[in-house]
Amino acid sequence: MSLDTNTSLGNTPHPSVKSCADKVSEKYIHGRPEPELVPSRYALKVGNIDVLVVSDGVLSLPGAMLGHNVDPAVRAAWLEDMFLPVDVLEWALNVVVVRSGDRTILVDAGMGAEFPDLPRAGHTVQRLEAAGIDLASVTDVVLTHLHMDHVGGLLIDGVRERLRPELRVHVAAAETKFWESPDFSHVSMPPGFPDALRRTAKRFLKEYESQLRTFEEQHEVVPGVLVTRTGGHTPGHSVVRLASGSDRLTFAGDAVFQVGFEHPDWYNGFEHDPEEAARVRVRLLRELAANRESLVATHLSFPSVCHVAVDGDVFRWVPGPWEY
Repeated sequence: MSLDTNTSLGNTPHPSVKSCADKVSEKYIHGRPEPELVPSRYALKVGNIDVLVVSDGVLSLPGAMLGHNVDPAVRAAWLEDMFLPVDVLEWALNVVVVRSGDRTILVDAGMGAEFPDLPRAGHTVQRLEAAGIDLASVTDVVLTHLHMDHVGGLLIDGVRERLRPELRVHVAAAETKFWESPDFSHVSMPPGFPDALRRTAKRFLKEYESQLRTFEEQHEVVPGVLVTRTGGHTPGHSVVRLASGSDRLTFAGDAVFQVGFEHPDWYNGFEHDPEEAARVRVRLLRELAANRESLVATHLSFPSVCHVAVDGDVFRWVPGPWEY
């Protein structure tokens, strides 16, 4: 699959949450693990729940996609103030593994291998293996939504056969309904992306139809792991809330991007209902700030575990310390 990107982005934990990091991760070259020079896995605990943030890689995308409803000069000035390139940004791409009791839950699955124009993403499967996680041990998959950078890893050749037959795939009913006839009238994507998104979602829904477990507004996967539909980014976009003892962590999927703290009203190019997505973002950030709970999101720089603070009329992204 070829995409015209015309070009090619978080950070970290709660002081009450114990965590550790893999300083050296692995990739597979010709079937053999080789050391990487960057970390790609970060482990922490939320009470009695084990959490592993895994980097699927990065996506090289136009800077305009971070705020296509604002003056380009204003957007460029913000990017420069943040020491980020104006034209092309590298968006982090994170997935999460949650272990609770006898359940191993994969939250999103990364880009997969179908898109050669995005070669620096698609590493989830290899990095799960490097972490000692056998695909056959995964009991559940939770999908925040069906964009290709969230489901593509499940479509890599041979992956479905390595997953257990009784695997449960949890996704909002509104999401599966949306992709029957998706609306791209409010997005601002590079050429090639809408067709690729349609094709990937259609293929996923066909291949995993028998394993889908849809829900309306909320679904408890296991005690302490609650999936809640937010809408906005896509009609069935959902967040995953973890709770154990006094610890809380939310995996926000694509509800929050780097620019969204200071400018939650800036529209992201992948949002199918950008006005609703902005409202969702503000509600979620207010709640996270009030509760002082940890946040992880798909496109905040790895490992993305952070907090939200309120600073006057805007929010502030507070990366936590890297804990070894």
